[in-house]
Amino acid sequence: MSTFGLMGLVIAFAGVVVSVVCLLAGRILKKAGKTGAAETASWGGCVASILTAVALTVCCGILVFCFMTGDMSIEYVLMEHSDADGALGVLYRFSGLWAGREGSLLFWAWLISVFNVVVAVRAMKNLDDLDCMALFVSNLVLTAFVAVCLFSESNMPFIATASPYVDANGNLTAMASSLGMSPLLEHWAQAIHPPTLFVGYAGLTIPFAYAIAALIVNDASAKWVVRSSRYAMFSWLFLGIGIGLGAVWAYVVLGWGGYWAWDPVENASLLSWMVALALVHSFTVYRKRGAFKRWSVMCACLTFAFVVVGTFITRSGVVQSVHAFEGDPVSLMLFGGLIVVAVLVGLIGLAIRWKAFASDDAIESMASKAAAYYFNNVIMIVFTFVLCYLTVASALPTFLPFGGQSLSAGTYDAIARPLGIVYCFIIAVCPLLAWTKTDRKEFSRLAKVPAICAAVLFVVLLAYFVTTLYPAYDAIIQAGSAQGASQAAVTAAEELMSEGPVWYYNGLAVVGFAVASLLFFNTLFMIARAASKRAKATGKNPVAAFFGMLGSNSSKYGGYIAHFAMAIILVGLIGSSMFVTEKTDYVAFDEEADTAENFVIDDYELRYTGSDVETMPNGDDILYRVEFDVYDVNTGAYIGHVNPSVQLVASTQQTKLNASVISFPTEDLFVVYRGVNDAGDLSMDVRVNPLVSFAWVGFALLMLGTAIALFGRRKDGEASSVSKKESRGEGVDGASDEEEAREQATA
Repeated sequence: MSTFGLMGLVIAFAGVVVSVVCLLAGRILKKAGKTGAAETASWGGCVASILTAVALTVCCGILVFCFMTGDMSIEYVLMEHSDADGALGVLYRFSGLWAGREGSLLFWAWLISVFNVVVAVRAMKNLDDLDCMALFVSNLVLTAFVAVCLFSESNMPFIATASPYVDANGNLTAMASSLGMSPLLEHWAQAIHPPTLFVGYAGLTIPFAYAIAALIVNDASAKWVVRSSRYAMFSWLFLGIGIGLGAVWAYVVLGWGGYWAWDPVENASLLSWMVALALVHSFTVYRKRGAFKRWSVMCACLTFAFVVVGTFITRSGVVQSVHAFEGDPVSLMLFGGLIVVAVLVGLIGLAIRWKAFASDDAIESMASKAAAYYFNNVIMIVFTFVLCYLTVASALPTFLPFGGQSLSAGTYDAIARPLGIVYCFIIAVCPLLAWTKTDRKEFSRLAKVPAICAAVLFVVLLAYFVTTLYPAYDAIIQAGSAQGASQAAVTAAEELMSEGPVWYYNGLAVVGFAVASLLFFNTLFMIARAASKRAKATGKNPVAAFFGMLGSNSSKYGGYIAHFAMAIILVGLIGSSMFVTEKTDYVAFDEEADTAENFVIDDYELRYTGSDVETMPNGDDILYRVEFDVYDVNTGAYIGHVNPSVQLVASTQQTKLNASVISFPTEDLFVVYRGVNDAGDLSMDVRVNPLVSFAWVGFALLMLGTAIALFGRRKDGEASSVSKKESRGEGVDGASDEEEAREQATA
């Protein structure tokens, strides 16, 4: 099987090289006036792109076949196979394709080739210069990926299994029995998490390719933006889904009670997600106003560069992380080079086409949509660069700020929290603003009722803060400063105090709740006003009118739903990351009598009911589980049952903590069992995570809103005559400045 896989890689490499050569030749021949020969060469380049995708599909298919059938003739399959049974076992075996460095690189290359096929099919219809050059740029990127899979031994997925894992008769040795997928990866969310990220990473190659193509063909119209907007949205959606799935996995598998720890690899996925968000908003201004032209081109280049930065962090070994692959010098050179090239090509191209891509980016008033979009992008780009610097700080020289230091999560929180609140405030007021200058009276009229409703919601959230959140904060501080406090309590109090003075830390939360309330009702009223207006125009009821809006202009109203979701997420993040109550302790356990002491945290009492040891069907995994009934301390009422466990892989002695969670509307009871100490006591780690469900629900709504904006229909159906509209002072959606003003006045 390894031979067939190698042949597939060779064919894929030959195909992508031929495609690059043909597409370049087509461009040169067309410039020389040889139209017929140019079209033939370009058409050949498109066909070669399709053949490349077919060859890479075969390569991935070979690995999947080996994983599913248990064929260990390929060393990568031996290293990453799963022995799990059942329906999830099938998923885990399939996920072996992207579980390791070699397979994930091949999978990523295949995804780029699939996106290239979409571009190639479009280009073949009329052999447009912009499409052909975009395919040329994207294929250059694909060439680097296929080359590193083919010519780098450390990244080659088709090396045959040999000694010391196979004996002279071709049978696996005892040493091979200890190899396989880490038990930490055997979770449904983790199995799906990487491919969704890779879809996003691969998809962001296309906006970059179209940006460079626009520079090559010197076309500053919005055509390249229209071509690549849906790729950008699609990629951002999948990046978001991937980040969300990763958070779910971290929450229930890693056993620390949280979903985001500012780990370098977590940060790596966030970098491209944030810049892609700035790119999507830049495209909106480009289409509607013909502005942000240079910014959009550079943002597309930066988005791709940060995709590669994330991969560089994950694969180069320069930064240590529990999620990172083993360091590889080839990956260090390849991805380091791609980062530099992506940025330099954008800068040089813009320098050459500086006049052609000029646009009127002047901001007439700070109280305008143009200013809001501008600051939205500035916040995203600046925070991305700061986050990137802090993430790689441990690998930097010590004479630089933070050089050689591994920074704590508190450092990232100190930057992210105030910036996040400011960002949410901007998106809260942006829909109420006019593009150029906002009329104060009109703004007051639109904002008055939402502001009153927001004030009511803020009072409710403030009451919850005073009665629940602040007492939890104060309890941690008091427990750490009490005489005879345990070291764990002292450490928890010191870490909390290190994140800022009491007035700042809690004031930030209060301000965050105020902004979330404003964002919630401003967005809700924008949706309601639009539905009401449509209902009057069509004679339908408001609910039917709302769904009609989603069908007629899903891009706009899907965006409203996404902003609405951000308000819910902000509330969830404040509660679940700033006011968590944790208690780590040993519970006295009598093995003979099978009894244990009760465990109390906040209003919850855990009463031991039993324990068991279970050998999983594969015969290698052993589950050590404890059982507790949960009661309300105040009323004595039964609440639920938890059964956290420790999973041990006997052959490798690797362990996985399986948390048990009871979810309520306003908080989660999160219970982790870490085994027993030398005295035979149960090691328990229990947390109360307030408002965490708001984060999950909000994120699901954010993805839903993005999906509606992506897969629904635009108001204009993506007008094809972009340049004509621009010449008339209109955006791609066909709305002139006067029409925008009328829409603002009648909203």
